[in-house]
Amino acid sequence: MSASLNYKSFSKEQQTMDNLEKQLICPICLEMFTKPVVILPCQHNLCRKCASDIFQASNPYLPTRGGTTVASGGRFRCPSCRHEVVLDRHGVYGLQRNLLVENIIDIYKQESTRPEKKSEQPMCEEHDEERINIYCLNCEVPTCSLCKVFGAHKDCQVAPLTHVFQRQKSELSDGIAVLVGSNDRIQGVISELEDTCKTIEIGFEAPSLQGQASASGSGGGADSEPARHVFSFSWLNSLNE
Repeated sequence: MSASLNYKSFSKEQQTMDNLEKQLICPICLEMFTKPVVILPCQHNLCRKCASDIFQASNPYLPTRGGTTVASGGRFRCPSCRHEVVLDRHGVYGLQRNLLVENIIDIYKQESTRPEKKSEQPMCEEHDEERINIYCLNCEVPTCSLCKVFGAHKDCQVAPLTHVFQRQKSELSDGIAVLVGSNDRIQGVISELEDTCKTIEIGFEAPSLQGQASASGSGGGADSEPARHVFSFSWLNSLNE
């Protein structure tokens, strides 16, 4: 069950990273934004290089030098919403940089370069990339769906692995409860045995002290046997229970 929860957590984290990556794609080059990233008046973002390319394509008669427009001013439309962007004398260099997006890109790249977390979901040894998700009731082993359809367990009865897990967990819990109850009874028997041993020791010590204090005389017969031979066997009944 723990492996299943960890796998779901990993899948959710991967989905979040994929959704974030989609938000960091430039609509022109269709790649992740390349710094510097500029934000347009309509709040959409572009790589500065891509913004420069659009500006040159929209103003083909403006002189360029080294692939960069030299003349100041001009306009182009946002590729996302078609809003008209009017540039001042600084051209695309007059557009404000979006430092927040640039920082998010840096964080995303750092997370992406970390070692990929391996899913703890057990995989089938017979079928690559097939997760173990069922339990063979006949062989009493976990297996995958393909093993049931085509493999060694095709003639066996199976059940969902999670259901078997819950059932066996309940059985183990009940077994532990029985063991705890038995342990309590055994501890009670041990305590009663210890009390019986103390009683026997006292029974042996008392006649010895009395014999030293009194003179030996008229002999005691079998009827005067000391009390040391009499003790309770109630603990035997508790053992039988």
